[in-house]
Amino acid sequence: MTSVALDERLASKGLFGRVLTRPEVGALVAAIAVFVFFAVVTDTFATASGASTWLRSASTIGIMAVAVALLMIGGEFDLSAGAMTGFTGLAVGVMTTQWGLNIWAAMLVSLVLALAVGFLNGLLVMRTGLPSFIVTLGTFFVLQGIDLAAVKAVIGQVAIQGMANVPFYSQPHAVFGSAVTVAGGRVYASVFWWILVTAAATWVLLKTRVGNWIFAVGGAQTSARQVGVPVARTKIALFMTSAGAGWLVGMLLLFTTSTVQSNTGVGQEFIYIICAVVGGCLLTGGYGSAVGAALGALIYGMTNQGIVYAGWDNNWLKAFLGVMLLGAVLLNEAVRRRAERSR
Repeated sequence: MTSVALDERLASKGLFGRVLTRPEVGALVAAIAVFVFFAVVTDTFATASGASTWLRSASTIGIMAVAVALLMIGGEFDLSAGAMTGFTGLAVGVMTTQWGLNIWAAMLVSLVLALAVGFLNGLLVMRTGLPSFIVTLGTFFVLQGIDLAAVKAVIGQVAIQGMANVPFYSQPHAVFGSAVTVAGGRVYASVFWWILVTAAATWVLLKTRVGNWIFAVGGAQTSARQVGVPVARTKIALFMTSAGAGWLVGMLLLFTTSTVQSNTGVGQEFIYIICAVVGGCLLTGGYGSAVGAALGALIYGMTNQGIVYAGWDNNWLKAFLGVMLLGAVLLNEAVRRRAERSR
């Protein structure tokens, strides 16, 4: 009887230990804590209308955070991810409002441009051996320059107006910009896209051979190449995935607000990285979670709006992000060491 009880305790401890080594556990605990805190200190945060606001904010950040997390697990960074969201929206706006192109065709051209930029980023990183931090920083400045100078040269201003008057605008708006009412609050299409992207990324990471490749090229690139993993193709595909997510977020922002600014997305690239790190991704690659990155974005969205509802100075968000990043890095390192010892 004693032996059976001991076996059960050991099995239970083993299960508990495995749960603790999951990369998204810390983010889940933090998300619950943030929700409870703002639900207690504010009257609006936990209401349907209040949740609608912070879910909408978290959803677009979350889509990009998941894509960036995949890239970070693969051992790389993309600092052009933020500018890409504005670039794709502006491309659609210019092609439709200024050149009269069909809105679906403009969206397709915008997607092709985004994927081409992602492909170029990946190709340059793999062919030159330069750090992706440097390569994508250069791409960031190129895209930012196009968003500002090129758009202003074409339309004489740095914002696209009149999208709602474009023929067939209602069709993509229904897919990317619509909302449904749930319990008195509006749930935007971006939230459903966020859930879909997170589920798809999680399935790829945990259930497919491609997921094994992503972990392998991030954790031990040389060894991965020696056992036949297509390192170059995998990393280029990850950069293209990040760019494709930038296009998706660009469409969600464009068709939700019917406008886009030339500075849209600029500065958000570090938020995506912070959300991924908070969600369990290591800066050194080879470890992380799509669900964790989505939870990191949820924490950001809740905190960003919770500070407003509480009536605090919004600049406290920056201090919170710094503390959250440092805490996540320390926690992730501890989890990684625990996971290594348990093998």
